[in-house]
Amino acid sequence: MARIKERTSKDGSIRYTAEIRLKGFPTQSATFKRKTDAKRWIQDTESAIREGRHFKTVEAKKHTLAELVDRCINDVLPIKSATLKRDQTTQLSWFKDEIGAFTLADINPAVITQCRDKLLTEIGQRGKVRTPASVVRYMAALSHAFTIAVNEWQWLEDSPMRKVKKPKEPRGRVRFLEDDDRARLLQACKESSNELLYICVILALSTGMRQGELMNLKWSDVNLKDRYIILHETKNEERRRVPLTGHALELLQEHAKVKRLDTSLLFPGKTHKDKPIDLRKPFETALKRAEITDFRWHDLRHCTASYLAMNGASSAEIAEILGHKTLQMVKRYAHLSDGHVSSVIESMNAKIFGGA
Repeated sequence: MARIKERTSKDGSIRYTAEIRLKGFPTQSATFKRKTDAKRWIQDTESAIREGRHFKTVEAKKHTLAELVDRCINDVLPIKSATLKRDQTTQLSWFKDEIGAFTLADINPAVITQCRDKLLTEIGQRGKVRTPASVVRYMAALSHAFTIAVNEWQWLEDSPMRKVKKPKEPRGRVRFLEDDDRARLLQACKESSNELLYICVILALSTGMRQGELMNLKWSDVNLKDRYIILHETKNEERRRVPLTGHALELLQEHAKVKRLDTSLLFPGKTHKDKPIDLRKPFETALKRAEITDFRWHDLRHCTASYLAMNGASSAEIAEILGHKTLQMVKRYAHLSDGHVSSVIESMNAKIFGGA
């Protein structure tokens, strides 16, 4: 049921108050200068209520993006890994600074697109223009927040991120060391004044662990008897079991004999025992001595994946070892296993066609 009340204000002007009463829903009302506007509002609002759209729109007008970000940081991020919590707090806070005053109803694809374009041209925390890959991560953090607001909090009917195009990322970097380069680097690490550099580089190469995963290892994560490490905090928030074998296992067994008793960390810092050691400068020095350029710590992980591919490991096996949820990330190494693929095809053809 809907009705329109005509009222005369103190200044003599006429106002029309439209009121909608539908069973099972709270009363809705609005005031207009023209009766035709009141009638149109009744038609649109009744239709929206019956289709379940109206109250979601009302909720979107009640909440700002700043409220959305604050609730995510306080209620959602604490259950994520420390790395994800830190990164997504930074990413969401950027959007809060830019468009935090906007109500969720006012945030549309055009607004998000402006933010995307600014992210692509703005100098980031490291003093450089953000890469497309970095901007994609910013957008992913905001998209996740909107998805929660839609599905769980019902602050929105739909996410405005759906129609926003992500920046095109360049092809994944594949930088690995040839045998001679690897030998020189390992020798330089062994000769480093930092006694932990060599074992950390060996572990990184032999396991494919990310730098954060490796440096934050605790002795409680290591099982030398059964030869494995359990990673509790990973990038994809899933526990991962990392096998220990060969030289890496031998070094870790020796390291366990001289472990510090005042900290739980495998590789504690010299100044702060409860913070991981910073190997950035020793690693850079080792690279210079080994005459290796254009190489970063994360490329040790690329080395692991590349060596696995060249030794016949499948994409699924590489993904499992490195901790990737999908095979997309390991496709960059596919060309390195061409020899293995060729041998598989050759074997298949021999069985089918024989000597023909």
